[in-house]
Amino acid sequence: MSETLVLGAVAYDPKVVTIWDGFQKWFAEKGLDFDYILYSNYERQVEGQFAGHFHVAWNSPLAWLQAHRIAARTGRTIEAIAMRDTDCDLTSVIVVRRDSLIQSIEQLRGKTVAVGASDSPQATLIPLAHLAEAGLDPEKDFTVRTFDILIGKHGDHIGGERHAAKALIEGTVDAACMIDGNHLLFSREGTIPVNSTRILAQTDEYDHCNFTVLDGAPEKTIAHFRELLLSMSYDDPQVRPLLDLEGLKVWRPGRTEKYALLTRAIDRFDTIDAFVTTISKSYA
Repeated sequence: MSETLVLGAVAYDPKVVTIWDGFQKWFAEKGLDFDYILYSNYERQVEGQFAGHFHVAWNSPLAWLQAHRIAARTGRTIEAIAMRDTDCDLTSVIVVRRDSLIQSIEQLRGKTVAVGASDSPQATLIPLAHLAEAGLDPEKDFTVRTFDILIGKHGDHIGGERHAAKALIEGTVDAACMIDGNHLLFSREGTIPVNSTRILAQTDEYDHCNFTVLDGAPEKTIAHFRELLLSMSYDDPQVRPLLDLEGLKVWRPGRTEKYALLTRAIDRFDTIDAFVTTISKSYA
């Protein structure tokens, strides 16, 4: 590769092009030659990083765990170098209609719970693991209705969550799972009428996306990239619209300890092992 820093990102929405085109211009003005490659799904992106197609990945939390486990199996070193302020300390909620007679998790036994895409950490894996840890096994103690929209994008498009919320309001399911921020968003946009739902249960906190780097990436260029990220100011009129589109006010140093909930979920549901095994064999 040339000295150009190349980023891999998933095109979960058309705005992704606007975001990275804008950042590309800003980085260039700061002396960093930057380019990006867009993928249709995270699995292809994770494989692309191990194939050396780019230097840094903008990963979902599930993609981070995929990459982390492949790195462990192939003797590579991996690091989460930065994340958004809005990636930190999130929770998911299990929501019921306000007039529902369901008052506890135990009362979901025999009921139907709507979730987002099957590979969504926030709308499926983490809340289902929360219910399982509370004593209700998915598909055994209650029916799971999955809204599998755009598999491979790990729920970033939130379409599955929105459909789950609509199913709850329509009365075709008894509860719905979603990230807490989208519960508020769906109320503001009218998907969930105001005061029509209540939170039955809420998960512990977890983190979301991060910039992931493997050993072998150009250290000085990565350091410059990270330094520029952390220096971005929401008061800068050039980057503020881009930060708004990407959903943050400030970039923070990366951390990984709050992927514990998702780790428990993927281990319980055996979510990524087949993919990790396949890619690990290719790059061992």
